[in-house]
Amino acid sequence: MIPIISVVGRSNSGKTTYLEKLIGELKYRGHKVAVIKHHHNDFEIDVPGKDTWRHTQAGADTVCLVSPAKVAMIRKTDQELPLDQIAGFIDNVDIIITEGYKQEPKPKIEVYRQAAGNQPLGAKPELLAVVSDTILYKDVPHFPLDDPGPMAALLELRVLHTEIAKD
Repeated sequence: MIPIISVVGRSNSGKTTYLEKLIGELKYRGHKVAVIKHHHNDFEIDVPGKDTWRHTQAGADTVCLVSPAKVAMIRKTDQELPLDQIAGFIDNVDIIITEGYKQEPKPKIEVYRQAAGNQPLGAKPELLAVVSDTILYKDVPHFPLDDPGPMAALLELRVLHTEIAKD
C-alpha cells in the first residue's frame, strides 16, 4: 500500500506553498509523488463547451480525458468518497500527500505561521512533524518553512523507509 501523509493547517498557513517545496525536494531525491487536494465545496474543472463538458452534460457519470502525457477523470459522486478509496485510484508512486483531510487518521504534517494569526491545530497522536516559524509542541519534530530538505529526509526514514543521499 502506498503511504499517505496529510499536510494540514488552518487557512492561509502556507500549506500549498510548503507542499510545492516538499514535492520538488522529494522529486529531486528520486521519488514519485501523488497529491490529493481536499476541497470543502463543489468545484468545476471541466470547461463549458468542450467535449468532456458536453459528455457530462449529456449524462455521462464518468468522463476520462486521455493524452500521451496525462489522464484526467471526472466522476460524479452522490457523496464525498473516503480518502482510502480515492487513494486506491492512484498507482505507480512512492507516496501520496494530501492537502487537507485534518480529520482522517493518517500521519500528519502541520504547517503553521505566526503571521497568519490563527491558532495551531493542536498536537494529536498522528502528528508526525510541524513546519513552522516557532516551536508549537514538545516531543514533535519541528522543521523550517523555507527548507523542505530535512522534512524529506524524515519522510524517507520514517515513511518511505529509504535514504537516498543527495549532494
